[in-house]
Amino acid sequence: MKLTVVGGGSTYTPELIDGLLTSPFPIDEITLVDPDPDRLDVVAGFARRMVAAAGQNAVISATDDLDKGVDGAGAVLVQLRVGGQRTRLSDETFPHACGCLGQETTGAGGFAKALRTVPVVLDIASRVDPDTWIVDFTNPVGIVTRSLLDAGHKAVGLCNVAINFQRNFAGLLDVDPDRVGLRHVGLNHLSWETAVYLDGDDVLPSLIADRAEELGEAFRLTPEHLRLQAAVPSYYLRYYYAHDVVFAEQQTERPRAAVVSDVEQELLALYRDESVVTKPAALQNRGGRHYSLAAINLVSSLLQDTGDVQVVNVRNRGTLPFLPDEAVIEAASTINASGPVPRPIGPVDPSLRGLIAHTAAYEELAVDAALHGGRDRVVKALLAHPLVGQYALAEGLADRLLAENARFLAWA
Repeated sequence: MKLTVVGGGSTYTPELIDGLLTSPFPIDEITLVDPDPDRLDVVAGFARRMVAAAGQNAVISATDDLDKGVDGAGAVLVQLRVGGQRTRLSDETFPHACGCLGQETTGAGGFAKALRTVPVVLDIASRVDPDTWIVDFTNPVGIVTRSLLDAGHKAVGLCNVAINFQRNFAGLLDVDPDRVGLRHVGLNHLSWETAVYLDGDDVLPSLIADRAEELGEAFRLTPEHLRLQAAVPSYYLRYYYAHDVVFAEQQTERPRAAVVSDVEQELLALYRDESVVTKPAALQNRGGRHYSLAAINLVSSLLQDTGDVQVVNVRNRGTLPFLPDEAVIEAASTINASGPVPRPIGPVDPSLRGLIAHTAAYEELAVDAALHGGRDRVVKALLAHPLVGQYALAEGLADRLLAENARFLAWA
């Protein structure tokens, strides 16, 4: 089977290769597609050394020809960043002038990324065989996945937040991760664990009651907040629950984009070193922990019709009754050859429900703006975002966003 990785020149890619080398799922060829010939050559060369050192027979091919790269693929994984780390730095900083935090997947910065990314991903998807699964790891995953599904593509969105939660809870419980399941509620980068199942039994209430200090330390929360919500929010909820604190931190801390740029240069130097044949420890600093495991598990389940349960981004279809059916949620889903089917979630506390519905409405408007353009659509989407929500802020952010991204937006 051929697996194609669009954005294959990413420094993430060796993480994926490492996962493939230990996976029982048979992959004969991995095709890396990237428009940057230098990065592609470096990453592909390192990937070939990894495969050879592991004694595997998989072929690593590389091309800047998208049509050639996706031809004959059993699955296509999309992991790209339009504009590279330079645009990420912009996303993380331009909202500051308006008193808003900057971030690459949420708020005004995340919206800027969506506007740049959706048209590019849809163009890529149009080249893929209609019967081929597209797995989107490109942020903002929920918005990008909705645009793919709205256009009729066989697509699933994937994020590593849930698999990290699973592994972290398994560590706290000192059990094998396969014994741990989650009731994962919400949207991509706006999610909570409202139940943690150990062999089918919900142990989250006892964890909060008996080990709140330890749990809070593991997930960067106060015990009081854990008890208040009776749920564990993902790291990204910090941008909502502690907006002003994060904004203040961002005024003095070095932007994550600058840190990642340095990490990438270090990694590319390692990848060029012919003596390096295994995944370097420095790759952990890049982020994307357990990304390879989540991706391989999903592709394997889709193609082998396993019927197992994984957390993915999928159409709501009544799972959360307070959202439209066509909204894209992030939820534990049964994975089979016909696609993921979200499992029942049950009642959702109003304190979660309101923020989910609010953000889902913004995402609907964000897709519309990405597809059709126009300053008014940009302002309207920003006005609907829970982190903006004021006329003056929405207007000011829209003007700064468009000025920063005009070269990437044909209509701007």
